[in-house]
Amino acid sequence: MNGMLTLDKLSDLVTSGEIDTVVMAMPDMQGRLVGKRMAAGYFLDTAVHETHACNYLLTVDTDMEPVPGYKAASWAQGYGDFVLKPDLTTLRRIPWLPATALVLCDTLDHHGQDVPHAPRAILKKQLKRVAAMKMKAFTASELEFYLFDDTYEAAHEKRYQGLKTANWYIEDYHVLATSKEEGIMRAIRNGLEGAGIPVENSKGEWGPGQEEINIRYAEALEMADRHTILKNGIKEIAWLHGKAVTFMAKWNYELAGSSCHIHMSLWDEKAKEAHFFEKDAKPHGMSELCQQFLAGQLRHARELTYFLAPQVNSYKRFVNGSFAPTNIVWSNDNRTAGFRMCGQGKSLRIECRIGGADLNPYLAYAGLLAAGLDGVEKKMTLEPEFSGDAYVGSGIPSLAKNLRDALTELEKSDTLRAALGDDVVEHYLHTGRWEQFEYERRVTDWELKRGFERG
Repeated sequence: MNGMLTLDKLSDLVTSGEIDTVVMAMPDMQGRLVGKRMAAGYFLDTAVHETHACNYLLTVDTDMEPVPGYKAASWAQGYGDFVLKPDLTTLRRIPWLPATALVLCDTLDHHGQDVPHAPRAILKKQLKRVAAMKMKAFTASELEFYLFDDTYEAAHEKRYQGLKTANWYIEDYHVLATSKEEGIMRAIRNGLEGAGIPVENSKGEWGPGQEEINIRYAEALEMADRHTILKNGIKEIAWLHGKAVTFMAKWNYELAGSSCHIHMSLWDEKAKEAHFFEKDAKPHGMSELCQQFLAGQLRHARELTYFLAPQVNSYKRFVNGSFAPTNIVWSNDNRTAGFRMCGQGKSLRIECRIGGADLNPYLAYAGLLAAGLDGVEKKMTLEPEFSGDAYVGSGIPSLAKNLRDALTELEKSDTLRAALGDDVVEHYLHTGRWEQFEYERRVTDWELKRGFERG
């Protein structure tokens, strides 16, 4: 794939002087990249095997402040190191940064075992369950964000108020509007392609200056990696162009929120046969496996909402008539439903529309897989399809209204505790509760500062 590197190819590029820096990074709890920039020669000689980082990186808030009270790492334990082990299948060029490559790392303890609350490890654990069923999970993230003519520094100086979006009217599918933004959007598309992330398209979204970018589906771990690199890359490219972007779920209450729609399907272990589609099956060609998997996601949607909406700000997005769902129903090709069936034949897939652009893809995919697999293992029966406007439907379950309610649902979830582990669930419950506590003790609109650039 364009932009992807083997170790031998990297060595050649280092020798020729084309690459002199290797970024070694792990995804943190917020889905951001954190790590080190290595001199390329040192990476090839030594760090290709491992490097170390402080274990406080999985105990910090959005502002990178260490949060007290975690079992896994604390001042009392001395905030020691864990191991960053490069996954060389993720090694790639970063074309928008001079002479730079990047590799994602697994987070291991000093015995070589995955740190269980590390996001990549959480997803890998669920993918082992899928593999045990002789299947593979394929996913795709559709990410939305706002583009601003202000720089990050200017936005900060304005206290994130009165910012100038790249356009001033709704630009959903609007070609003239997006032509005005094409300078940076073209740089983003081509930059991502050059980093080994295959782009399908970009388009205007429902808000002024709001963009959507779509990349090709992939196996779930690879897609989560692409998602994380994509968000980091878009922020970096925006900065290089004197612009700013935000992936906040609801940066302005008067404007459309930014979502992350997650598409998911299961295939056989050789990725040749789609297990969600069955010819002549009712409804909509959905196989029994597909129906059971969707039934599990519906059953546990409230329990896993925290992994789809992890910030106080996330819940401002759930507004009737806004294309963000508010109720837990499924429907075929219906954008008012929380779960929408898309595609036909082998492309048949479940689209979860609940998630905001602020989610961590490793946690979101893991939660959706855990819920779906529970439906398969228990052979759950899928409820009848919802028809019509799900915003006005009566007698149907609704999403959690706020972060506090979502955390309560997660805390009570025997299914997610069994799938992810009690310690993992408790780790992220603590993260969410600290987010709620910090919000409540700070000033009005504090979350705008908190999430604008760093989330």
